[in-house]
Amino acid sequence: MNALAPGRQGTGYWVPYAWLSDGIAHDVRLVERDGRWLSVEAGVPAASGDTVLPGLALPGLANTHSHAFHRALRGRTHDGGGTFWTWRDRMYALARRLEPDSYLALATAAYAEMALAGVTAVGEFHYLHHGADGGRYAQDNAFGLALIAAAEQAGIRITLLDTCYLAGGLAGTGYLPVNEVQRRFSDGTAAAWAERLARLPDDRPHARVGAAVHSVRAVPVDQLAEVIAAAGDRPLHVHVSEQPAENEAVLARFGRTPTRLLAEAGFGGPRHTAVHATHLSPDDIAWYGASRTNVSFCPTTERDLADGIGPASALAEAGAVLTLGSDQHASIDLLAEARALEMDERLAGLRRGRFSPAQLVRALTVAGHASLGWPDAGVLAAGYRADLVAIRLDTVRTAGALPGQAVLAAEAADVDTVLVDGRPVVRSGRHVLGDVGALLGNAIAPLWA
Repeated sequence: MNALAPGRQGTGYWVPYAWLSDGIAHDVRLVERDGRWLSVEAGVPAASGDTVLPGLALPGLANTHSHAFHRALRGRTHDGGGTFWTWRDRMYALARRLEPDSYLALATAAYAEMALAGVTAVGEFHYLHHGADGGRYAQDNAFGLALIAAAEQAGIRITLLDTCYLAGGLAGTGYLPVNEVQRRFSDGTAAAWAERLARLPDDRPHARVGAAVHSVRAVPVDQLAEVIAAAGDRPLHVHVSEQPAENEAVLARFGRTPTRLLAEAGFGGPRHTAVHATHLSPDDIAWYGASRTNVSFCPTTERDLADGIGPASALAEAGAVLTLGSDQHASIDLLAEARALEMDERLAGLRRGRFSPAQLVRALTVAGHASLGWPDAGVLAAGYRADLVAIRLDTVRTAGALPGQAVLAAEAADVDTVLVDGRPVVRSGRHVLGDVGALLGNAIAPLWA
């Protein structure tokens, strides 16, 4: 992209190292104006008045898969072990308790925690739509509007992936009706969901409206194409093959994998993202690669829920585009998610170096932003959105690490400064809202009282 047209003087930043399009650069000066990078120069000294940042500057990180209300489950689901399905029962208990005001407080705190970890944009996979009895609020997008407001308060961008959820599961006899809790999630039909989607505001500077299919368990096959068509040019995400039980039910009923059902309905391509994609057939992998579909891996969640290790390197080698998310927020640390992508591959394949640091940074940044509908973000270059994450290289975790390998050493706690569209949101490791731990505690405690 070219530099912006001349105008008022911008705001200058200088950092010892920065991850630019061609890799690590030294002594980098970045000038921001009106939320965009006006110029990015390497090998230059700081100018008078510049803000000097520590360590290594990365582009802003994109969290491509979030269920914000799940943050209230952290540290509350480990009694008795169990499976994904027993964890889901605890999640449903939480879903019963939320209202738009309490969700606003919880999501604001969760998004502020993301900002502290370097996240500048989040993809919110949003399926909590209606009242506890399934009835509509006077404002039928009350929860979605609360999430958009929460992101604005926390200082990050959001792509609200409004999710179609119509069925309670898939059994041998067909689709099950939604249960008592799932009534909150369902609009009844794909057409009713699409009508509500169209009423969401899509003109906020910090927000985009996307769409999602919860899963092929939750959207009947005869309504998939209608949902995908209604999404149009918006980002469209879907949970795919997170659990073997999902694959078994779909194969038994339809004789095809979830991926094949979705492909037949029109899913796949650069605007679409498969989330998890943990248990795929070779044909599934080839399809995602050939169609250049995005795949969102969420390793800390996939570990926490005992989902398994997905075929990340096989997907990447086939041509799929990998991105990263924190999903149910057992941990909010996108650097840890990137490191886990490589480390889980080492465990599964008994080889090191399946993903280079450059590949991990791409998944964290430009690829993730593009999958969320922000193609002008995720790169430190003139004309792009002025997002930046400065990571300290002098902490007990990063001291001595080469800047080019810091992504495999650093953690969220090493994030010093975060800019979002040129606005400082985190300074010296502290969010502009103040004590985020207190915000989280105050938001979560009443939900379990």
